[in-house]
Amino acid sequence: MSNLQIGLAIAGGLVLAGVVAHSAWSARKNQPKLATPETPSDESHMPTRADDMAERQEPSFEADSGLGSLSSLASMMAIDKRPGLDPLIDVIAPVAIDQDVSGEAALAALPATRRAGSKPFGVEGLNAVTTQWELPTAGQRYSAFQCGLQLANRLGALNQIEYSEFVIKTQAFADALGGEPEFPEMLDEVARARELDQFASAHDAQLSFTLHAASTAWSPGYVAQSAARLGFVAGAIPGRMVLPSNERGGAPLLGLSFDKQAAMAEDPEQSALREVTLSLDVPQVPRHEQPFVRMRESAQALADSMGGVVMDDNGNLIAPAAMDVIGSELEQLYDTLDERDLSAGSSLARRLFS
Repeated sequence: MSNLQIGLAIAGGLVLAGVVAHSAWSARKNQPKLATPETPSDESHMPTRADDMAERQEPSFEADSGLGSLSSLASMMAIDKRPGLDPLIDVIAPVAIDQDVSGEAALAALPATRRAGSKPFGVEGLNAVTTQWELPTAGQRYSAFQCGLQLANRLGALNQIEYSEFVIKTQAFADALGGEPEFPEMLDEVARARELDQFASAHDAQLSFTLHAASTAWSPGYVAQSAARLGFVAGAIPGRMVLPSNERGGAPLLGLSFDKQAAMAEDPEQSALREVTLSLDVPQVPRHEQPFVRMRESAQALADSMGGVVMDDNGNLIAPAAMDVIGSELEQLYDTLDERDLSAGSSLARRLFS
């Protein structure tokens, strides 16, 4: 072999080695950040499955919803010690009965579904012993009942068709107990529902920040591990984590979500995430929990630890001054909700803004 051939062979080998090295470097550079093994002392920070109440669930009277059982709904209502039905957000029809009725009979007379259209339907009984309105319970006796239908929720205001279905359900319940219902005027209640819906629509707030990877992408495990260190736990839905409330039965303070398909991939750690979303459902969380402060702190902490930046829905960086403005506007919103007896995080607000 001539010197020229040997030189060409060496040069070719060097080029090939360079290509291989560059490919390996590129692959390593593009590989998402992976979760690191936790030491035993860090076990308490590992993400765990949230309990049934950690995920935000729509407060309703429906038996097949997350809060649909009588016991779980009663637990939710105990948060602010107010009855389930309230004339502020419900149309209520009293049901008079000639003699006391057992809780068992009342439960048997309840309709199969606790909805009229898109609105939650509920029944309460006047306990003959305590003289308090409560959800019908076996072993108790009741001297009167009242049926109610929510006037509005995030699906809109009560309409005439839904009101008519409410009348049918209430009449059937009353007939089963030998009772006599008294219905308010439909047009008045529909008009009241529209006014409440307009107020709710004008004072609803669901905030979100986007955390975008500044350079290297993240694996789902890396995101989960980073969020777990701030107190987030795994939600019921793949690709979602929540920061639990400090109050029993309370809605999560914050939500953190990323690509569901990446979380469900056969090998999630090979999935590359370039952004995650941090969210706050303002009317669902009590003001005193300072959820926006927690949201702001969590966003910055995650950005710092994961190598990301905080952006708005339009892809613009969010400056601290803009955060201050949002916080100030939220305080005004909280004041307005308080004035309307729909304080953020209360059972009434959670039902209305659901």
